[in-house]
Amino acid sequence: MDEGKSTNTTPMPQMRPDEMRGLAHRLRARAESVLLRHQPEQHRDLLTAASLIEQLADLAAEVLSSAAVIDRLARLLRIAGGA
Repeated sequence: MDEGKSTNTTPMPQMRPDEMRGLAHRLRARAESVLLRHQPEQHRDLLTAASLIEQLADLAAEVLSSAAVIDRLARLLRIAGGA
């Protein structure tokens, strides 16, 4: 099986870090709403999910930032004749 090919017939666009943080914010707001006070397990699960999504958003932002730095460095090296 080809590692680079998706088996998903309808490719989904990836979420940007700011969209991930928005989702985490909505999940946290839902967890903290009055409606879930009598469902502590769901409250805890939503808070955990929100926290994990925020961590993933931070990681994704760092990866994107690093990729941009590497891209700029490669361009500078080409300009300088080093690559």
